[in-house]
Amino acid sequence: MTDACTVTVSASGVEAFRVDVGQTFRITDPEGGQVGDLFAFAAEDPEEWLSASHTRAAVSRLFPKPGEQFFTTRRRPILTFRQDHSPGRHDMLIAACDSARYVTLGQPGHASCARNLFTGLARCGIYPRAVPQPVNVFMDVLPGTTGDLTWTPASTSPGDFVAFEAAIDCVVVLSACPQDLAPVNHGGPTPLVVTLGNGASPQQPPAFDRVC
Repeated sequence: MTDACTVTVSASGVEAFRVDVGQTFRITDPEGGQVGDLFAFAAEDPEEWLSASHTRAAVSRLFPKPGEQFFTTRRRPILTFRQDHSPGRHDMLIAACDSARYVTLGQPGHASCARNLFTGLARCGIYPRAVPQPVNVFMDVLPGTTGDLTWTPASTSPGDFVAFEAAIDCVVVLSACPQDLAPVNHGGPTPLVVTLGNGASPQQPPAFDRVC
């Protein structure tokens, strides 16, 4: 990536950023073992967003692989999966953790990816009515032959990364998943790093909280 800028997503935190069509971004796990909940919304209409269920129907796969695209609720490509320098485990089955989930785990008020989504989008002046199912990068959940799910802590090593390209202008939200009560993150929540690049120096609109 040339003319790149870097944004650190703090442990259990969130960042939202605009990615224009043709622009790429990379998500790096600097310490290893950390899951990121990735959301994407069409910049022209945030009522259209990346849909894991529509993507599964389009690509006939449970889990993403490089070269494939992610599709929106209107069945349009929104992101293309360009590179995967990780063990290749990325979940598209599990909902974002939320307040109700942590109540069931005995920790009401715990930070969550659902709350992070609303926080990140509010910085951009976007207020969604629902929480889409994210693409859970680096998250390792596999179905068994009888349909049961096996949850395994993320197996990424320090410096592992994935890269995506925007198929349309979009607003991307990345939550460094705060889950520490289920076997998702390995060793507790840690930061993630987003690198924006691809040609022209990326700038975010004034409504964004962070400008590269």
